[in-house]
Amino acid sequence: MRDTVADYNRQGGTYSAVRRPDPAIQQLIERELGSARYVLNVGAGTGSYEPDARYVVAIEPSSTMRRQRSPLLPPALIGVASAIPFDDDSFDAALAILTVHHWPDMKAGLREVRRVTRGPVIVMSFDPDAETEFWMTDYVPEMGVVEKARYPSLQAIHDGLGGQMRAIRVPVTRGCSDRFQVALYARPEEFLREEVRRSQSAWNFLPDGVEARFVLQLTQDLASGSWDAKYGHLRQRPDINCQLRLLVATKG
Repeated sequence: MRDTVADYNRQGGTYSAVRRPDPAIQQLIERELGSARYVLNVGAGTGSYEPDARYVVAIEPSSTMRRQRSPLLPPALIGVASAIPFDDDSFDAALAILTVHHWPDMKAGLREVRRVTRGPVIVMSFDPDAETEFWMTDYVPEMGVVEKARYPSLQAIHDGLGGQMRAIRVPVTRGCSDRFQVALYARPEEFLREEVRRSQSAWNFLPDGVEARFVLQLTQDLASGSWDAKYGHLRQRPDINCQLRLLVATKG
């Protein structure tokens, strides 16, 4: 398998056009931030889910992602999770949204985030050990191997942050505007768009030829009605049971 650390300078050029923050997920994050006023966003990317009513400091290593941040957001600092340039307990809360699986040294990164945060650390990630109703691995078994290797267990994240941690199931609805893969469970046609797949980093780690095989098979199955015969019931499902979790860690 290829290296599982994404190179967003190379592959993230269409990210902000495709991956837009979902209101239901935003509301959940806002709820867990509570009364926090000063918030650190680590691995901030284009700024999705940054709260606009709080003082946010964002850290992001990729220049491609930093350039895609909205002009309404503060510029992101150049930096990585494992070396955060702030004093202990500088922030009321911290965010790490769909990013820890990209960190070359996750353990050091989580330790640093905990060091500079006196309140909750909120991590959104996929639980590789949880069940899912998503159909992708029926088409691409290799995707399951890739994702299992990329995403840390919830216990590994807990161990990195210490203290107490709650895991909250994140609602992924049929119209979810943040087009990570499972968000398209009822919209398979979206996967035929090159710009959508390029905004989902896992495609970059599959063996050569697998992505093309998937696109051809899905194209044929949508045209023939085979996909709908097997999975069409999902088009009517308001949400899906999947592996997405919001982890809220506090000092204890």
